[in-house]
Amino acid sequence: MPMSEISKEYDFKKVEDKWVGAWDESIYYFDWNSSAPQYIIDTPPPYPTGNFHIGNALNWCYIDFVARYKRMRGYNVMFPQGWDCHGLPTEVKVEEIHGITKNMVPREEFRRLCEEMTAGNIAKMRVTMRRLGFSNDWSNEYVTMDPDYYSKTQRSFVRMYDDGLIYREDHPVNWCPRCSTAIAFAEVEYDSRTTTLNHLRFPSPLGDLEIATTRPELLAACVAVAVHPNDELRRKYIGSQVAVPVFDYPVPVIADEAVDPAFGTGAVMICTFGDKQDVRWWVEHHLPLRQAIDREGRMTEAAGNFAGMKISECKDAIIDEMRSGGIIFKEEPLDQNVGLCWRCKTAIEILSERQWFVKIDPAEIVETSAEIRWVPDHMETRLLNWTGTMDWDWCISRQRIFATPIPVWYCRGCGEPLVAKEEWLPLDPNLTGPPVPCPKCGSDDLEPETDVLDTWMDSSISVLNVTGWLGPHEPRYPAQLRPQGHDIIRTWAFYTILRAKALVGTRPWDSILVNGMVLGEDGRKMSKSLNNFIAPEEVVAKYGADAFRQWAAVGGSPGSDVMFRWKDVISGGRFLQKIWSMYRFSAPHAVRFDDAAPNQVDRWLLFELSKMIDAVTGSMERFAFDEAFRAIRSFAWEVLADNYIELVKSRLYGPDGPEKRAAQDTIFKALEALTALLAPFTPFIAEEIRRNFSGESVHTASWPEPLGLEAQPEGVLIKEVASAVRRYKSDRGMALNSPLAGIEVYCDLDLETADLTGSTGSPVSVKRGRPEIETRAIEVRPKMKAIGPVFKDKSGEIIGELEGMDPEEVAQMVEAGRIEVDLGGDLVEVSPAAVEIVTETLSAGRAVDMISLDGATVLIGTGP
Repeated sequence: MPMSEISKEYDFKKVEDKWVGAWDESIYYFDWNSSAPQYIIDTPPPYPTGNFHIGNALNWCYIDFVARYKRMRGYNVMFPQGWDCHGLPTEVKVEEIHGITKNMVPREEFRRLCEEMTAGNIAKMRVTMRRLGFSNDWSNEYVTMDPDYYSKTQRSFVRMYDDGLIYREDHPVNWCPRCSTAIAFAEVEYDSRTTTLNHLRFPSPLGDLEIATTRPELLAACVAVAVHPNDELRRKYIGSQVAVPVFDYPVPVIADEAVDPAFGTGAVMICTFGDKQDVRWWVEHHLPLRQAIDREGRMTEAAGNFAGMKISECKDAIIDEMRSGGIIFKEEPLDQNVGLCWRCKTAIEILSERQWFVKIDPAEIVETSAEIRWVPDHMETRLLNWTGTMDWDWCISRQRIFATPIPVWYCRGCGEPLVAKEEWLPLDPNLTGPPVPCPKCGSDDLEPETDVLDTWMDSSISVLNVTGWLGPHEPRYPAQLRPQGHDIIRTWAFYTILRAKALVGTRPWDSILVNGMVLGEDGRKMSKSLNNFIAPEEVVAKYGADAFRQWAAVGGSPGSDVMFRWKDVISGGRFLQKIWSMYRFSAPHAVRFDDAAPNQVDRWLLFELSKMIDAVTGSMERFAFDEAFRAIRSFAWEVLADNYIELVKSRLYGPDGPEKRAAQDTIFKALEALTALLAPFTPFIAEEIRRNFSGESVHTASWPEPLGLEAQPEGVLIKEVASAVRRYKSDRGMALNSPLAGIEVYCDLDLETADLTGSTGSPVSVKRGRPEIETRAIEVRPKMKAIGPVFKDKSGEIIGELEGMDPEEVAQMVEAGRIEVDLGGDLVEVSPAAVEIVTETLSAGRAVDMISLDGATVLIGTGP
């Protein structure tokens, strides 16, 4: 394409809008019948909020870099897109939009409203993803709220139940009073807060026993008091009873080594339940259950006069009563970590509820994790640490509506559960009755399970779904890659490893690639509440998707948090303009010639290209996207644009012949390789350039291979000489195309001079060895600032004498460290620092400027 037809400025919006609408997405589809090596990516299914936030965008950039790279390497790639639909945020939003609560309308109507809103949000997010240039395989899209998907969730439940890995029982669970549902340990976040440690007196025949607690509202749930068995002061109470203040009922005093005698008063009240330690004591010591808080976060009948109060109200009321009764004798501040619901940030409670659980085998999780390549490897520690802290099994039942129904009924007569058969699925037991009677007593009177499954039960089989489990194709597990954020290692990664091992007996993936969080320019995690939030659409509108994707590539390495900075996106835009300008110049010249005979400069460029291809390939294999892109940018900007093109312009504009064709062929090869290497990172500009100069799509091209060339010292030296001459002209304010009197290059290599002559606009000769150089003084320049303060009114006379002296003689005096000036017979001594000696360099009697380079000396003629 002629340069005149290519716009001078790169119009990212025009180019990107063009290709968003023109690309054939079927080239990204996975071929289940292909014999090529597979590369299946277990893509994170985002929650369909309608906004594809910047954290999602960062993660998807990483995934797209890998997917595009692997396709170009000949892999049969699946980059599927799923949508993790079920969850409380959707229910809350639907209630807000329609001014209802979930219990005000029929269950199915509420589900319909949730599904309707979710479908609209998915449609909006698809638009953003396409605009960002992601090469998703839309033929393998899945939506967890669709029966096709949640039937697999239900079948996984049935299989694990049949294998004894899922059970139902009364057990302490983490409970969110705001969400009115059980939550798993992995869904609990912790926040540092300052509370009050209250010191109380528990009456006893042996004398009051002092205890300290931060939860006086749980006095009604107290079932024991514990002290350390070796506590000399309190050991006498072990085996006796004390009375619970305010509620006045007896509880035993027990011994347990887990009590810290140095904390508080050294005695601890055990409540059912204040925290996980209470649960451990409750189990170990076979203590009774007293539940003082209900599902809505209000006090139960066990709280007596405080029944019906909210937790915070009860706490204040009990403290007031104990203060007035003298029961509290000390209050002090205490820093503590408070468990919060990760959705609504409400403080959790621990309630004893009948729930469904998945058995956890920590040893199997650790063993399976060891089979997976973690990138970066230190992220595995988070999984191992979490696995080592599991106190009880995974609670999978939730008291919500918009989620996968638990396919179970219960016999009203004998209470026996009836778990659905796989062939009955999918179903909602609230809409469909069982086709068989109670398996225990034969009754037909069965009631449905109204609880639903934890959304992680859906997403933790994403890898099985995309690899073909329970599908029409032969399963392909394990997948090759799981990309995800480090914030969900203890949930999505943990649960997926557990479920894959339980259901198909294998690790879920070969590798897991962990990305960090996006930080705002203030250094804090990007959040709307902190007012440091940037939407991807805003960035794309201003600078384009390719500039945004460059920020993702170079902003940080996998596993590390990445700061969003506008200057990085702007820098990406400048690089796109540089690439475009280079292409605009090169387009009329880039022609492939099979018989091209490259000269030294061409071979140097091809060697640098080969070296760069090798480096970028290695970086991509290690998921080091920042390294890869920096290597591409350095080559494109510094090697190709700033050096090679400047060197070969005279050949490209010269007469047709082998020398010109070699340069044209080299330019073609460089552009071909460069667009391929850029394709995973900046797919729009890479496609525009490749289509224009070769007619093919870069996204169906192969990844370039290293050319296997040896280092080219002659080409390197030619490049260095040309660069040195450019700097020489620039330092002297000369136009870069200004001719010089002549250039001599002294070195031990046989250099070709055509490109040096063309790029410098000057005759160039190359000579062996080192030049014979003579330096002589030609002028004395006195320094008034050094002479004036010392000699005052004699300064003018001294300066005149210095200027008239023989420069060579003055230079010798400077060398000797002493200058003498004759003022009418009176000798005056002047400091050598008071003059500047101007010299000239001569070579064979001709004035030259000399530039010393590694391996060469360059002489530039300055006189006749």
